[in-house]
Amino acid sequence: MVRTRTTTRTAAVQVTALAAASALALSACGGGTTASAEAAPVATDRDIELSLVWWGDDDRAARYEEAVALFEEEHPNIDVQTQFQAWDDYWTARSTEAAGQTLPDVFQMDLAYIHQYASNNQLLDLSNQLGVNLQTDDFDETVLASGSVNDGQYGIPTSTNTLGMFHHDDLLEELGIEPPEEGLTWDEYDAWLREVSAAGADHDPQIYGGTDYTGTLWLFIQWLVQQGKTAFGDDGMPAFDKADLVAWAERTQPLRDDGVFFPVERAKQVEPLTGMQVGQAATEMTWDNMLAGYSAGAGSENLDLLPVPTGADGSAQFWKPSMLLSSSATTQEPDAAAALIDFLVNDPEVGKIFGTSKGVPAVAAQRDAMEVEEGSIDSKIVGYEEHVAERVTEDTPLPVEGYGVVEAEFKRLGEELSYGNITPEEFADQWFQSAESNLGGS
Repeated sequence: MVRTRTTTRTAAVQVTALAAASALALSACGGGTTASAEAAPVATDRDIELSLVWWGDDDRAARYEEAVALFEEEHPNIDVQTQFQAWDDYWTARSTEAAGQTLPDVFQMDLAYIHQYASNNQLLDLSNQLGVNLQTDDFDETVLASGSVNDGQYGIPTSTNTLGMFHHDDLLEELGIEPPEEGLTWDEYDAWLREVSAAGADHDPQIYGGTDYTGTLWLFIQWLVQQGKTAFGDDGMPAFDKADLVAWAERTQPLRDDGVFFPVERAKQVEPLTGMQVGQAATEMTWDNMLAGYSAGAGSENLDLLPVPTGADGSAQFWKPSMLLSSSATTQEPDAAAALIDFLVNDPEVGKIFGTSKGVPAVAAQRDAMEVEEGSIDSKIVGYEEHVAERVTEDTPLPVEGYGVVEAEFKRLGEELSYGNITPEEFADQWFQSAESNLGGS
């Protein structure tokens, strides 16, 4: 979605995730550079135009617009053109731009894609901007390292988060059902989903216990961690067996067969909103920073979050940078792009504007600037991260090169599973075929 204050950039082309990935790979052959010119303080004696693009919803867009207005006040010679899209459309558009070497000056980057874009020479190495237009002294070294690829700094983390289970208490109160309890196993959570969906069957519109979480690769990785297993090996290939993936898909097949989950047909209709945001799913599992957007979409602050269900090997979780900011290797304004990134990740007023909507800010100055009111969404997220800190015992499973492609395929296959078009065994077979083609530098 393009805001009214912007000019139109390259339109998203409706192609599959695999075709988009092919365009990205092809673009690497075009000889993209990393714009390694010596950094200089951002110019103030001429007009500069920058493009800034992110994925998200209207709530995130409003916060970005407010932050951009502050940046433009401090830099009156810089005009920032903004644009945002839903997740899937976002990466399709970025892959198309990568093929034409027209990526935005500054854009949100995800851990799933940074290795692929950096390895294909699509991202600006920000290393020479450090100490000039970009300050990173206040970052935790391990968090900052998530944006590093082959000794270059290709992304700056904005914030951190971890997985959680959201519950919509307005819906549960309507049904007379208590929220799920902390410490449920996955099987106990599935049984709770059945209870809610049964109670909501006669409600208009029908209320379901939750959405089908099977097709989310990060949740599968979380489940693997709780089985004491690793997602990817040093060679970049899966470190788990097909049997593990079949077991993951099979354990929720009875819920799909019995219509317990929010229907996939309806989920596709309401995108980019979710079942919870349209008031028809009582729980969803996703990254904790999404609670603000979910609350805004649902039109209620009566949402809260719990840790994800526990597994055979306990309740271990991990932190993940919620997102990073990167710049195009072909930007004509590397100094200004770095200055914009610096402002968005360091300025205290920006921390106040975004709160925890992108995760808990990575820099103390932004965390301290947040106006966290008791009972607010921000307080719930901050309190949640403090509460689960002792459960975060595992290192971040850093995605390997090609992760973005196989993550998209995991989602697609999860939808096919929900439609009943494939079996759990076919789900695993087809995903491993994708992994063999796209991971490990193949």
